[in-house]
Amino acid sequence: MSEHQSDIKQLAPAAVWQYFHDICQIPHPSGEEEALRNYVLNFAAEHKLEAEVDAVGNVVVRKPATPGMENRFGVVLQGHLDMVPQKNEDTDHNFSTDPIQPWIDGEWVKARGTTLGSDNGMGVAASLAVLASTDLEHGPVEALFTIDEERSMVGAEALQPGWLKGDILLNLDTEEEGELYVGCAGGVDVDASASYEQEATPADSQWFRIAVKGLKGGHSGCDIHLQRGNANKILVSLLKELSKLGVRVGSIRGGSLSNAIPREAFATVAVPADQIEAVNAAMDHQQAIARNLLAATDAGVTITAENCEAAGSVMAARDQQIWLDAFHAVPNGVDRMSESVEGVVETSNNFAIMNVAEGKVVVNCFARSLVDDSTSEIGERIAGLLRLAGADVALKGQFPGWQPNMDSPILAAMQETYMDVFGKQPEIKVIHAGLECGILGSAYPNWDMISIGPTICFPHSPDEMVHIASVEKFWTLLTASLARVPVKA
Repeated sequence: MSEHQSDIKQLAPAAVWQYFHDICQIPHPSGEEEALRNYVLNFAAEHKLEAEVDAVGNVVVRKPATPGMENRFGVVLQGHLDMVPQKNEDTDHNFSTDPIQPWIDGEWVKARGTTLGSDNGMGVAASLAVLASTDLEHGPVEALFTIDEERSMVGAEALQPGWLKGDILLNLDTEEEGELYVGCAGGVDVDASASYEQEATPADSQWFRIAVKGLKGGHSGCDIHLQRGNANKILVSLLKELSKLGVRVGSIRGGSLSNAIPREAFATVAVPADQIEAVNAAMDHQQAIARNLLAATDAGVTITAENCEAAGSVMAARDQQIWLDAFHAVPNGVDRMSESVEGVVETSNNFAIMNVAEGKVVVNCFARSLVDDSTSEIGERIAGLLRLAGADVALKGQFPGWQPNMDSPILAAMQETYMDVFGKQPEIKVIHAGLECGILGSAYPNWDMISIGPTICFPHSPDEMVHIASVEKFWTLLTASLARVPVKA
């Protein structure tokens, strides 16, 4: 296969890639899933399958068992309709109107300057391919497509007991082929807001726009253990140093999504005319520090400044000190490793969003833990810190984790299937990301649950890519497992 082709429909398995291509043509960022939901409903009508939409916009499509498989346990295939909208600063793309542009780069499919949406477009495409198939063996199948997973999980949280009839949930939203996931972290958003005093720009100042860029970012659950740089933290460290030179902050902007590690952050600052040379030296020094600290994980970080239009005011000196200290103290990254699951992060925080402008401060952190009590504890710890700085703070949208069940019948069946098909044992994993399984399982406690998926690297960033060969293996495991679902007693 030659590199740099754009026609992903040529790839195998053809049905999965065809549906993923179609999904890429339909804008579907979180909160804007209507067009993709309509696509699914039209698909169901064309294939003469029963479909329903619930009160919040989740969709279920039902397909009867194939002949001779009517006595098998029912399976719910589950994925989410939304994608994370992230793009590079220099990429001209409107996620509400523009299609994603996938292209083939050797062994991978990527997007041009944006997130690809393989999270969870691949899971949705695989579900559609099962529903459309005429040659697969399976018992009763329901495909559940939830909304707004990446932003709030409101679709999963609103799922009503009794709507679905299946016994087994196959979540198709993990990102490493060859791994069967049996547990995940819960999480909570920490949202804070405050006001600050403004002062006139000091006389004899020059205005500059500072940019921290060149970081990889990534998923705040799957990638948090990689110790990548957080642009917000790097910018705050710089601004604290520049404050010693009399630099005053006009505005700060960093991060855009709670579950994406910030890749870029910006500030406008007023620099005393007699300190410009010292400020340039300080910026070079801070860039060198950042590159040294991130040499093994994120060495491409850059810190630059350019002249910009003068603003009318700056943060009051006291407020500037308080908020830079608070931002600097907010925990970020791994907080604790699990003692029960070796090599897995137990608790973490992503310092996701900071906005300072026109007398208002807005902060968002996204804390996660495998232990629900620890989710609450780290959330309250961050909230307490921000309250000390004068903010109003709310913990929102806390969702439960998914506790592993190592005696799961579907786990045993899929382990055996993987061994028979691929000649080796799959790895059994717990993921630090927040799958919907914990929430869905609270509404359907009878479900036996497993999560699988193809290999996806750097989700939630414009570097997102899906490994082509892994998609075929993911499909093979999924379809073989459906054929081997146990008979009801």
